[in-house]
Amino acid sequence: MFTRTLFSTDHDAFRDTVRKFVAQHITPFHAQWEKDGQISREAWLKAGEYGLLCPMLPEEYSGAGADFLYSAIVLEEFARAGAMGPGFTLHSDIVAPYLVHYASDALKQKWLPKMVTGEVIGAIAMTEPGAGSDLQNIGTTARRDGDDLIISGQKVFITNGQMSDIIIVACKTDPTAGGKGVSLVLVEADREGFRRGRNLEKIGWKAQDTSELFFDDVRVPASNIIGGEGRGFVQLMEQLAQERLLQAVRCASIMESALDWTVEYVTERKAFGRNIADFQNTRFKMAEVKAAVTIMRVFVDRCMEMHLVGELSPVDAATAKMLTSEKMGEVLDECLQKFGGYGYMWEYPIARAWADARMSRIAGGTGEIMREIIGRDLLGRSA
Repeated sequence: MFTRTLFSTDHDAFRDTVRKFVAQHITPFHAQWEKDGQISREAWLKAGEYGLLCPMLPEEYSGAGADFLYSAIVLEEFARAGAMGPGFTLHSDIVAPYLVHYASDALKQKWLPKMVTGEVIGAIAMTEPGAGSDLQNIGTTARRDGDDLIISGQKVFITNGQMSDIIIVACKTDPTAGGKGVSLVLVEADREGFRRGRNLEKIGWKAQDTSELFFDDVRVPASNIIGGEGRGFVQLMEQLAQERLLQAVRCASIMESALDWTVEYVTERKAFGRNIADFQNTRFKMAEVKAAVTIMRVFVDRCMEMHLVGELSPVDAATAKMLTSEKMGEVLDECLQKFGGYGYMWEYPIARAWADARMSRIAGGTGEIMREIIGRDLLGRSA
């Protein structure tokens, strides 16, 4: 078995805590959350109690001041359990960093401690019906009115959209300036004019609330701009490397779990009087899966090492995201096949993982966008 060298004894102790939390407070309720289309508020608060939310936040904002590996452990253990419902990672490792790196101290002091406890749930609203990866052409606007901004527009596919208390909204503060006219604005969910649309029904990730959001002349103070007017596009680009690494971490962990589930199944299940594992084809296919999983794990762990010291480039993150999300689809399809008809039953974790997996090739930038990033770096913009 491949031995990982990233983690200290403190990391291992935290992993034990996360694993116990998942077993006690997530797994028993996940099937019901999938039917409900969202998890409970109680689960968020309990995650806060256990220290699972925003572990990387500085202590001055009630965080643990931990390194990225603590967030990775949370993600890995949820993936290992096949629990893709809770939007904890987006809240902790995508939304919170925007506040930490760019927001005013007043906004940090007001919101970050409550994000640590789970009292406040965060979301980020970038995608629109007519603008996905092309963030320079978003249509949501934030126009000045004295000391306020008035926000108008629509967002879609927003994780934590139904449950969020604060939303970081990508807006055009200058519709004529392209990417330089994009700003990030914090919008509180109790603002007049803000409205949640339906909780979207998805192929997978059924326990995670994903929504349309509507902004009908929502008035917020201009002090809710995060990091300065017109800086939003740059901020989004700066944070995408971590977001894409998170996707790769999840994909690598799901592949490992799928291999474990499949090995257990084929060594117990019989066909034609023999264990499925006794057939040469099974051994060959599982060997191929094992090799692919090991290669992905080594690469992702190396990316995490680089990220810890600030050396993970956007190109490396795009490479990790592209490779792991696409290889995961192949691995899960092969593993599901070994379960036969049972692999298509929702009660089996391999079925849920297979359905959940397709999202990873889209979220955080499509595979096509990843190829463009890598290709431009390799061959230049004129290619």
